[in-house]
Amino acid sequence: MLTTTVKHTIAAPVSEVFERISDHAAYRQFPGIRDSRLLREGRTEKNGLGAIREIEAGRARFVEEITAFERPWRMDYRILESRPAIEHAGGSIRLEETPAGTAVTWTSTYRLKAPLVGGLMTRIAAPNVERMFLAILKAIAERPAP
Repeated sequence: MLTTTVKHTIAAPVSEVFERISDHAAYRQFPGIRDSRLLREGRTEKNGLGAIREIEAGRARFVEEITAFERPWRMDYRILESRPAIEHAGGSIRLEETPAGTAVTWTSTYRLKAPLVGGLMTRIAAPNVERMFLAILKAIAERPAP
């Protein structure tokens, strides 16, 4: 398994950043995301704990379940199924209020499932995963809230 961590500060309030990053419908606005759908609403909030969402990014597809939802500080998720096939130990998006705005730390631990070459493929894919996380965070920073 490999862990990718991206840190980025956004000059906006924590509540605004959390709303943008937790709203599945807003993902279509992010670079590289072709579509996003909510397959099941969360227990107490639409996009909250227990929600299941599907995200299409290029040729990749992910079905994720929200496993922790602590507004406005934390959202964790786990990929249930994907194309390409991924073994996913979990992901977490943590937000912290700072004098410069909101510091976001996005972490995901995963491995591409491929006999014999899965580890190598994971290391090759890791920079792309990091770029995708950072592109989403930069898009949040560059676009005003709806």
